[in-house]
Amino acid sequence: QVQLAESGGGLVQPGGSLTLSCATGPQSSNSHFTGWLRQAPGKAREFVATIEWIYGDTYYADSVNGRFIVSRDSAKEMLYLQMNNLRPEDTAVYYCATAGWLSEFTRRLPSSYTTWGQGTRVTVSS
Repeated sequence: QVQLAESGGGLVQPGGSLTLSCATGPQSSNSHFTGWLRQAPGKAREFVATIEWIYGDTYYADSVNGRFIVSRDSAKEMLYLQMNNLRPEDTAVYYCATAGWLSEFTRRLPSSYTTWGQGTRVTVSS
């Protein structure tokens, strides 16, 4: 069974940068997308970014497009999220999660992701 472990969260000032990591372990034959999702205090989980593991195609939420970069290192079985120009509204617990094949619509739905890590907290504050 796929087990995911996030790391790299912390406190950062607005405008700062942070890189999150996720140890994914071996990708199962059912896992085709691995992504980042987040949950801010008092809010529902939301899609942040995802990557198609084999070909490396990436997709982003509008709110982070141009500021965040998702990448993976297949050999190291690692997923990354480079976050730049952070804003207070980026404050959340960030999760990595895996899913099977997803359409353009379903890849943005948190409910499409079946295996989740425990999350890492990111706080953007001065």
